[in-house]
Amino acid sequence: MIIRKLILYLLLLPVICSAETTSVLTIYAPDYFISEWGPGPKIEEAFEKKCNCDLKFISGNPLSKLMLEGKSTTADILIGLSSDNTLKARQLNLLDNINFDFSLPQLPINWKDSTFLPFDWSYVAFIFDNTKIKNPPKTFIELANDPRDYKIIIQDPRTSPSGLALVLWIKSIYGEEAFDVWSKLSSKILTVTKGWSESYGMFTSGEAEMVLSFITSEAYHKIAENDNTKTALIMDEGHYVYVELAAKVYKEENQDLSNQFMEFILTQEFQKIIPLYNWSFPVNLSEENWPKGFQDLPKPKKSIFLNEENSAEIKNFAIEEWLKAMTK
Repeated sequence: MIIRKLILYLLLLPVICSAETTSVLTIYAPDYFISEWGPGPKIEEAFEKKCNCDLKFISGNPLSKLMLEGKSTTADILIGLSSDNTLKARQLNLLDNINFDFSLPQLPINWKDSTFLPFDWSYVAFIFDNTKIKNPPKTFIELANDPRDYKIIIQDPRTSPSGLALVLWIKSIYGEEAFDVWSKLSSKILTVTKGWSESYGMFTSGEAEMVLSFITSEAYHKIAENDNTKTALIMDEGHYVYVELAAKVYKEENQDLSNQFMEFILTQEFQKIIPLYNWSFPVNLSEENWPKGFQDLPKPKKSIFLNEENSAEIKNFAIEEWLKAMTK
């Protein structure tokens, strides 16, 4: 009996040792990021080949989860943060500095931050069905005053980063006149959804002719579906730049592994996953290396972006203004 137990122990020893020595890197990420069609599985596979570790994604709103858990969080990395919520995240005093220099020439804005690392970006835009809307409007005023009977689906700025980007976009352009724009635009809003996935699903099922999304959504339809009927509406007034970020949680343990992943984000291997799995522009991949179809996407003449101080300053008022206009 003793000999049998000894043999069994020796057979299991490699497994036991492996379990004891394999480090785990825990990353909080949005649901879309780690879904089977998102970039998470590809990123996990690629990084685990390099790190001799177990990369563990946990789904949900990364910032909300960190706010709830505080210092007891199990997260090493947050990924999928919005550039409009960096101040809220920074004020938790739970995030560590990035300990390497980086330059991101592909971004249409000048990004310098020691805490938040961009990994992709796009322009916020309306996507419309070009078989149903001909000669689309080119400004928000034209959109609001368009007499044609078509409907738009948007996301709630209180629960959706893209919805928040829309109210900041309109506020940035129109200032004190933003309420009047929303008041006129409200009659065209079919519904307001909690998140992007629900609204885009309604749009693709034909429930509305237009939906709030991103310029890069056009690439998805053209490349993945061979569908040229879904087009990004380009506004003459410019488009809001939406940047997705990663951040490192401050911890004594796992520092080397966390740093390794943050550096991995800017590698060609990571960045090449982004276009066809997150349907966004990569931040560190030259255009000639983008998938065919991305280079041909329409680009606005003007980029609009609010830094975290300006975004935080007008965010609450812009949301209240939107809510008042939508419910009057």
